[in-house]
Amino acid sequence: MDGLFRDEIEITQIEKFFCNEMGRQIHRYIKAHGSMTMLESVEKRLDVLPVPEREHIMTRYIDRNRRLVENMDWRMLVARSMANFCDSYDYFEQMMADKDTMAFYVDRFKGIYLRFHKIVEQDGKYGMVEYDGRVLLHPQYDFLRTPYVYVDDLLSMPVIAEKNGKMGLVMPDGKDTVVLPFEYDDISLRDEAPWFELTKGNKTTLWDDLAPFI
Repeated sequence: MDGLFRDEIEITQIEKFFCNEMGRQIHRYIKAHGSMTMLESVEKRLDVLPVPEREHIMTRYIDRNRRLVENMDWRMLVARSMANFCDSYDYFEQMMADKDTMAFYVDRFKGIYLRFHKIVEQDGKYGMVEYDGRVLLHPQYDFLRTPYVYVDDLLSMPVIAEKNGKMGLVMPDGKDTVVLPFEYDDISLRDEAPWFELTKGNKTTLWDDLAPFI
């Protein structure tokens, strides 16, 4: 805890305020690209959760919607969080002037929110693990493609996978739940709902019936 002003109470409070700021960024992102129904669904879900759970959900959202953080000014978000914590402008000015304090919080929050899943290989087969090492899909697939959905309502999306030359959809739930069987010649991701384009022979259909798997 070296550096100006840093203590456990300060860190906890600034982390809470930063969580609110990150929620605001998601709000603006969905407002720009999504719908009012989607926005209300996200905010209703996040508002009732404690900070650690909100951080976890927003981290997963950012993992699947990485455009959100492409041009994010982390220092500005930290500054806003500090401003909410401080009880005077002089105190805020001192915190802002301390380079070590700013660097500490920027690094801390990047460490919290920029945690991405990974594709892993074992014996020539592919699987997926969460940033914390938790298995999302076991290594039994010939190919995996994560759907990076740029606007959604925090719901888990299935993964495009290949087995024995055929494509299907599986849920990254640690149980390898099959959403669509491995019987398609191709599955591609669209930029808007319905999210998936399915090809079997000469027939192409659109699909996003996720309700049974949510």
